[in-house]
Amino acid sequence: MFTKGDKVEVLDEAIHGVVVSVKSNEVSIETSDGFMMTFFVNELIKSHDSNNLLSSIKSVSIDSLSAEKEEPKRRSFVKEPKSKGEIPAPEFDLHIEKLVPNKRGMSNYDILTLQSETAKRHIEFAIRNRIPKIVFIHGVGEGILKAELDFLLGRYDEIDFKDGNYQKYGLGATEVYIRQNTKNS
Repeated sequence: MFTKGDKVEVLDEAIHGVVVSVKSNEVSIETSDGFMMTFFVNELIKSHDSNNLLSSIKSVSIDSLSAEKEEPKRRSFVKEPKSKGEIPAPEFDLHIEKLVPNKRGMSNYDILTLQSETAKRHIEFAIRNRIPKIVFIHGVGEGILKAELDFLLGRYDEIDFKDGNYQKYGLGATEVYIRQNTKNS
């Protein structure tokens, strides 16, 4: 249904971008703001100009709609209230499985270093682009990645951070708030 290079929009969110990869029913996109995000197929819609609307309606197959109806839908039980026009904070999953295709041959040190450098890159991107809030998903585990993340975040003067929303993430996330007007760049 989606192919690399398709322009897409996220249903119920003010996010749009270009498809980077498709893996089974998950689609990774690069947003217009330059973030990499992954969504389920049923959360996205192709962006079409209005001239092309009739051809996109004709391309919908009854068989695919029937098959989609039969698939059980995953339900999200926790919905955070959103004000109109609010863009959700970007979420970055630091689990090693999300960062590399195969971790075989990587030591624990290599894994932690990659996770830390990834977090640092996202923090600096958010600071440069004046993004007020981001969320890191680090999981619970033994707490080593969380401790490393806390140490990293503590080195920035313009950053506040706290545990993520328990209802949404459990104990495995950290919310990062970037204060904007600390000094002129």
